[in-house]
Amino acid sequence: MAQSYISIEGISRRFPAPEGGKATVFEDLWFSMNQGEFVCVIGHSGCGKTTVLNILAGLDEPTDGAVIIDGRGIEGPSLDRAVIFQSHGLLPWRSVMGNVAYAVSSKWRSWSRPKVEEHAARFIALVGLGGAETKRPAELSGGMRQRVGIARALSIEPKIMLMDEPFSALDALTRGTLQDEVRRICRDTGQTVFMITHDVDEAIYLADKIVLMTNGPDARIAEIVANPLPADRARNDVHKHPSYYPLRNHIIDFLVTRSKAFQSELDAPGKVWNRRAPPVVVPVSPGAIASPPPVAKAV
Repeated sequence: MAQSYISIEGISRRFPAPEGGKATVFEDLWFSMNQGEFVCVIGHSGCGKTTVLNILAGLDEPTDGAVIIDGRGIEGPSLDRAVIFQSHGLLPWRSVMGNVAYAVSSKWRSWSRPKVEEHAARFIALVGLGGAETKRPAELSGGMRQRVGIARALSIEPKIMLMDEPFSALDALTRGTLQDEVRRICRDTGQTVFMITHDVDEAIYLADKIVLMTNGPDARIAEIVANPLPADRARNDVHKHPSYYPLRNHIIDFLVTRSKAFQSELDAPGKVWNRRAPPVVVPVSPGAIASPPPVAKAV
């Protein structure tokens, strides 16, 4: 069996409770990702989604367990992992080129300035900002600032891109445009992505797999949903696929009902649960054939 590119192995996160003892955010999480996969995580606030992302980024440490990326354990932040938060986090005194070039020169310190700017310009063009290289963040729209953040993240050619609701503050039109861009770029480059979202339709459109987390405290992974829609899906056609509504309804039902009642499901007679192997489900309409999972591109 091929080794997983990213392996989350039994991680837990606990914090001191105000009344003493420990407050458990999540306990004994296990799941893995293959290279080139786009994975979205969905769950109610408080289940620890951002904490998991921070652990992957090296910004936090699990109380128990380990995270392995490309055969190596995480030991603090690394330029192998790029993070895009809800806020773009650009340096306001630097131009578009300056922000992206700063990231490039941080990874390849021996490169000359012309080489750094040539490399940065390629990723600025990739996100559709060619011609805006000299503008500063204050001169850009919110969507353009997020594009710069995406270009900056991609420019360091990370092993994994971590995204924490990067489009949540944008208007619907800009959000849709950026979703299209991110999907196109990730498919073209074979980028591995771990993304947090509260938007079910965003997850369905972008993700190869959708990880469903139960409510916190003591959250866990209830199941992993393999997206049955074709890998080359187009936004205007997604809702026409026979598996779209079974998939959407399955996720909505989980968020509305099952995420809260999951513990009682586990306590049901005869229920067998293996935390190390959360069930993988493929919601499809009766008689429909799920599309084969996408083949990750070599990078």
